[in-house]
Amino acid sequence: MDPVDRSDALKGIIAELPGAIVAYSGGADSAFLADVAHEVLGPRSIAVTAVSESLAADEREQAAALARARGWRHEEIRTREIERHEYRRNEPDRCFHCKDELFVVLDRLATDRRAIVLVGTNADDTGDFRPGLRAAREHGVRAPLLETGLHKEEIRELSRARGLPTWDKPASACLASRIAYGIEVTPERLDRIAQAEAFIRSLGLRQLRVRDHGDLARIEVPLEEVEQLAEPTLRAHIVERLKGLGFVHVTLDLEGFRSGSMNASLLSIGRAKKNGEA
Repeated sequence: MDPVDRSDALKGIIAELPGAIVAYSGGADSAFLADVAHEVLGPRSIAVTAVSESLAADEREQAAALARARGWRHEEIRTREIERHEYRRNEPDRCFHCKDELFVVLDRLATDRRAIVLVGTNADDTGDFRPGLRAAREHGVRAPLLETGLHKEEIRELSRARGLPTWDKPASACLASRIAYGIEVTPERLDRIAQAEAFIRSLGLRQLRVRDHGDLARIEVPLEEVEQLAEPTLRAHIVERLKGLGFVHVTLDLEGFRSGSMNASLLSIGRAKKNGEA
């Protein structure tokens, strides 16, 4: 099937649902799913944004603004993954505990609204180490984009056709994904990552990560922008700002931006099983 056929199949799946609770983070995938669900189900579809310390303030604001602009029903819920010891200890299964908390909260909402929980997992999301997929399976969460075989680039293409501004939005995982495994997840650490990334983004960069290795900040940007950040005056400005946030060392990763780079060491030593399964 081509992307348009997959889009029609997606609408068919959603049309069969009594109602939809779309886990909406503001990213390209969940925004596309929320928009299609709103088109098909109208008021029986609700885009729900989980608010916690791991969601950057600007991401929360952008998600709410898009929902208003598109006329979706949109709600925010509070999740408390930071209160889970298993989440804070930041072992390789951290994402499972985060998503489990999210789905526990969304399950309650779905029961009250007689709806089905939907997530924006797509056909490209099954190759990396993603313990959150196991949480989705255990809670019976539906992933219509995956069910119809839609890939990321197809979702971007279809989003552009729908006039969604997220069609070219860079991928942005939760802030906790920036913290090296084994280093405790704390509100303070999440906040300094958010501040560091917001600062670098203000310099004109769109795709970036500030990886937290304790005292060391490792900055990832696309390879074509590495030279820009290495310019002496700008480099000194960044170092000063990030040290002011509490980092002792500030580094620029010469391999460039890689989504999921924190998982590389796990995969290399065989600790990560596909999709987080033991």
